[in-house]
Amino acid sequence: MPTPPRSLRRLATTLFTALSLVAVGGVTGCADDAADAQAGKGPLRIGYQRFGGLSLVKARNAAPDAQWSLFESGPALTEALKAGAIDIGQVGEAPPVFAAAAKIPFSVIGTSAPIPQGEAVLVKQNSGLRTFADLRGRTVALNKGSNVHWLLVRLLAANNMTLKDINVKYLKPAEGRPAFDNGQVDAWIIWDPYFALAEQPGVKVLADATGLASNREYVLASPEVVRDRTDDVRAFLTAYRKVTDWGIANPAERATVLAPELKIPLDVTTRALARSARPLAPVTPAVGVELQAIADGFTTLDLVPGPVDIAGRVDDRFSAVFQ
Repeated sequence: MPTPPRSLRRLATTLFTALSLVAVGGVTGCADDAADAQAGKGPLRIGYQRFGGLSLVKARNAAPDAQWSLFESGPALTEALKAGAIDIGQVGEAPPVFAAAAKIPFSVIGTSAPIPQGEAVLVKQNSGLRTFADLRGRTVALNKGSNVHWLLVRLLAANNMTLKDINVKYLKPAEGRPAFDNGQVDAWIIWDPYFALAEQPGVKVLADATGLASNREYVLASPEVVRDRTDDVRAFLTAYRKVTDWGIANPAERATVLAPELKIPLDVTTRALARSARPLAPVTPAVGVELQAIADGFTTLDLVPGPVDIAGRVDDRFSAVFQ
């Protein structure tokens, strides 16, 4: 397939850089509001990522009293939880494990249905690579501590490979795209909407998480806010659930609302949402077991210091909201 025009590549790189830059400023001023928020005097401070379900809540102004902070990735969001700069946030399945290993206080209060098609390994069409096993000895880029980190672990195991069989390059999304476009890495493991933005002519999906990882979204919250502002948290989660259900029932309208918020084309938004937007779900003992298996997998590979008790972070007091 033909190589994308230089102007298109330049536009995509600009978009990715913009996504990174807005994340930096998302927490500015939030720390000053921490005491008021936990005392119930101020707005709930919500950390969100572009494209996650919370983006739709913000875009529809369904929680008008909330204070929003944007993050490029889950690890950056959990650092804001650690700093007391946000009260609630949404991440993928690996960030809670790395955050728990770092002793960051949080509770897991909600999740989503599995989204295995929402993350993938991308390679160039003309690379000659046909399976993940063909990446032996090659360079693979991904964001450390994000959902795609667990996908890498699962792909290695499925292909009888170890981390020693590839050269892993940890790059944030805004760094990974130009490295991939310029041939500095052989493969890029990435999630939507960055995944959808990268689906240009000359790029193919080598593998996604189907049969390997659930790639759920998780809702994390400060334990103090869960304890002291239970009603406020429940009200916010109720709004979140209603907006999510509306979006699933109205996919065309959802894409139209989200495209300006995401600052990406409508067709890209529509394609990404078609495979990555899923209903919210309660945290159950089974979900705790699933998270614990991820934590144990990272610990076994010495990617996080263990042991990590992530199952003990699950708090089901809001499960009725998601049922």
